[in-house]
Amino acid sequence: MTMNRPVLDIESVQAFVAIADFQSFTKAADALGTTQGAISVKLKRLEDRLGSRLIERTPRQVRLSAPGAVFINAAREFLAAHDRAVATLSAPCRRFRLGIAEYVAGAEFPMVLARLNERDPALTIEVRLESSTSLLDAYDGGELDAVIVRQEDDRRDGEDLGPEHFGWFAAPCFHQQPEKPLRLAALAPCCRVRDIATRALLDAGIPWTEVFVGGGHAAVVAAVSAGLAVAAFSCRLAPPDTLEVSQRLGLPALPSSRIMMHSTLTDPRSRDALRTLAAAFREHRTPRQAEAA
Repeated sequence: MTMNRPVLDIESVQAFVAIADFQSFTKAADALGTTQGAISVKLKRLEDRLGSRLIERTPRQVRLSAPGAVFINAAREFLAAHDRAVATLSAPCRRFRLGIAEYVAGAEFPMVLARLNERDPALTIEVRLESSTSLLDAYDGGELDAVIVRQEDDRRDGEDLGPEHFGWFAAPCFHQQPEKPLRLAALAPCCRVRDIATRALLDAGIPWTEVFVGGGHAAVVAAVSAGLAVAAFSCRLAPPDTLEVSQRLGLPALPSSRIMMHSTLTDPRSRDALRTLAAAFREHRTPRQAEAA
């Protein structure tokens, strides 16, 4: 004897995942090319079949309920299995040219690519890691389909993927001698994080001396982890063996930025890939980043 189980339809599950990703019925409807009313009907149909409320909706917030949080990963797997089945016969191979800023790509980046590949096996992903400025120039020149970068002061377009918080990090063994300039491990002179850090020190009247200048991210991490210097890092990307030392050393707070995704792609498959990218970045922030928020 077999138990009766609810049969899920693909459109209802798509609606649920889109609402969860965008935290908005309106944006989910736009992404799926339908109306807010239709999205609501599909969500209710899914909730009725499962016997659980999946989304909690208030005038100010749309979020997963407890059952929705349990169901979301299974829902993604359901959609991925559906897409793989369809792609085996009908999807032509195509390229997706993605640019991501060197100092935005964190520990979640391999997972982001894996999720894209799982969602669309016929998609060949080409990745370019460079500075935000170089990537935006390449994107504007048509060399890239999408870029994920830190927000530029003079640019207001793109999709906001969330905040980027910064702090001062040093090894537990780091010792700052009284009356001596702060030993600062800094990135290349054109790096925006370096500009933010040095401007904050200048405004606070704190003298500093730079060490390991321009050696790249790996050199800065090595200098800080060895206890030789302090550095400004994104809270997502700070070395795990370091501590945030702003209060201990009396260093100024650093202004936050935003992570932005830019793309002009409009076809349904590309928009689905972009939605997968956005959801992955929003969901996989490290504990340090979540605490800073």
